[in-house]
Amino acid sequence: MKRRDFLRNSIVTALGGAGLYSALGNLRLVEAAARAYGPASFGDYKALVCVFLFGGNDSLNMLVPRDDAHYRQYAQARATLAVPQASLLPLNALPGGGASDGADYGLQMSTGEGDAIGMAGLQGLFNGGHAAVLGNVGTLVRPVSKADYGNHAVELPPQLFSHNDQQQYWQVSRSDDGRNLGWAGRICDLLHDANPDAFIPMSVSLNFESILQRAASGGQYVIGNDGPRHFSRFEWDEDSRRAFLALMAPNQQAHMFGRSYANAFRRARENADAVGTALDSSSDLQTVFPDSDLAAQLRMVARMIKVRQVLGLKRQVFFVSMGGFDHHDRLLSEQPALLARLSQALTAFHAATVELGVADQVTAFTASDFGRTLSSNGDGSDHGWGGHHFIVGDAVRGGRLFGRMPALVNGGDDDAGWGQIIPTTAVDQYAATLARWFGVADADLDLIFPNLRNFAARDLGFMA
Repeated sequence: MKRRDFLRNSIVTALGGAGLYSALGNLRLVEAAARAYGPASFGDYKALVCVFLFGGNDSLNMLVPRDDAHYRQYAQARATLAVPQASLLPLNALPGGGASDGADYGLQMSTGEGDAIGMAGLQGLFNGGHAAVLGNVGTLVRPVSKADYGNHAVELPPQLFSHNDQQQYWQVSRSDDGRNLGWAGRICDLLHDANPDAFIPMSVSLNFESILQRAASGGQYVIGNDGPRHFSRFEWDEDSRRAFLALMAPNQQAHMFGRSYANAFRRARENADAVGTALDSSSDLQTVFPDSDLAAQLRMVARMIKVRQVLGLKRQVFFVSMGGFDHHDRLLSEQPALLARLSQALTAFHAATVELGVADQVTAFTASDFGRTLSSNGDGSDHGWGGHHFIVGDAVRGGRLFGRMPALVNGGDDDAGWGQIIPTTAVDQYAATLARWFGVADADLDLIFPNLRNFAARDLGFMA
């Protein structure tokens, strides 16, 4: 069997999954879907950039109601965690794009004494029509009411409120497949043939492999903040280096695992050489990025986008991340600085896409383990469920708040208990809206998101 045929069979099987055998009757429809995205499918370029906030961002203190009536309700529910009303930067929603609860919302103004920057960058992107907010998103198998949750009436995602489990479910969005292929990885599998001349995989992750991009074929290319990690940088003596390269020579390994490792190593070297050469031959970005790890990651993403044509890419998915959001304590003293770094990095990244002329072809979006409890534990909040997220780019229908905002009432209709807010929008709907913009046909979304059929809205409308 030819390697390309083997890869296609792997992709088809992976996309089908256990649930799709019964839903489709056979996998021929899956194979036909995969074949539909051939080399001539896309004449344009598009990229998705996931910004994952590890630890569970308290988005109830990122996006805060500003008008008096809703702020009083918020302050009563949050108690010791309430951000002062005067410390909010107003989001000026476009006509018809306001929040579902009728509240006026704002973002945190300051990051600490003497620093009044805060989230002004994201405020400017939203007010300028380059960013939108999606309210109360979380992991769901199907819609859940408070009564459903209390009566165990519907299936729930596994291990709610657990960091590792919810990080995985956010990125996999299905529990019927033991391989845990990420939903972005499944998209890349489906669109595998759309990058026929690519030197590297469609997926690029910064600094470590992501679950989101785990695929049946093609894998993901991991790059550092400063570029590829070349073999030549290893601090080995010349004899050891020569011996190792001899072991990696083609067709010299007696065992199939040895040959597989050697092939993977050679591909990694070739990828590093191709990416390094492309980056070295490209001029510097003019956009100035702030001095933070997230900004350095996004700067490398912008540099990779700049050399997309040299690397033969029409579709790309990037994964960047920042940590530190597990604020069981010190929420008011520590979270503002993290949100400021997020805002400043995303603002610089958007400016870089404008510089490169691809602002309407690149969409960045945030994700996190979960939201956090509405209730206070005194100095912080605990593991929650639903949370708010930003989508940034010129293809976004910016200046609007999408989704249904929860009632900020402890013990209210949206509180599953202990202040854990029940999501009103599923990760599947969020991701499917991005996938459709990326080029996945509506008829094929169920191949990527089997639970999508459980929800009324397949497209949330935040992409143009």
